Amino acid sequence: MTRMPVLYLSHGAPPLADDTLWTDQLARWSADLPKPEAILMVSAHWEEAPLSIGATRQLPLVYDFWGFPERYYKVRYDAPGAPELAADLRKIIPGVHQDEERGLDHGAYVPLVEMYPDADVPVLQMSMPTLEPERLFEVGRSLAPLRDQGVLIIGSGFTTHNLRELRPEPDAAPPAWSAEFDEWADLAVTGGDIDALLDFRDKAPAARIAHPRTEHFEPLFVALGADADQSSQDRRSVIDGYWLGLAKRSFQFN
Repeated sequence: MTRMPVLYLSHGAPPLADDTLWTDQLARWSADLPKPEAILMVSAHWEEAPLSIGATRQLPLVYDFWGFPERYYKVRYDAPGAPELAADLRKIIPGVHQDEERGLDHGAYVPLVEMYPDADVPVLQMSMPTLEPERLFEVGRSLAPLRDQGVLIIGSGFTTHNLRELRPEPDAAPPAWSAEFDEWADLAVTGGDIDALLDFRDKAPAARIAHPRTEHFEPLFVALGADADQSSQDRRSVIDGYWLGLAKRSFQFN
């Protein structure tokens, strides 16, 4: 079975699905990947301890956003559940909590609609039990064996995420704080500077502006941990650019 890569992607708010450049980038990205047996999604929008996994059956999506046009609340994504993956994950991480009433939130389904529009790959969502980078890195490390079972592990966040500083003009240049953090993150990730990344709040430029709260950067550490023991350290940026001033950079680790 093909060993799957690990992804960290900037998932965007629901309106980002109207950006044809972004949707095309996601579609082309997934077309270049091996077809996964299942997807394990770690979204910035689910923080829960102890570490929890969502439903292993089809449930309505979690529309965890407010004030948007009605059409965003009618999106469907009827991917099959992944009970086998859930069972494997419980063997890897003892004490995992199962929430069979929780469907996929927008950090999970918004990118998957573009990457796997046929909804034919089983999907399991997992919570972040903490916002401590070191602990999430170790969670990712424990998940690494799933890659050899055809599981695509995706950390879904946003490389910069400060909604109070959004630029309303789509073509406006990104603010300096967003560009500086994005450049630093790109160099640190592709250069394998894990120590600096784990200490990003103190090492990265404009970190506290780019992430007033860190939940959208934290899924990166699960992804990095799942790739931590790879000798090749093939880590590359796949998508870059900005949306309303926020960096939508996304990475693939082989």
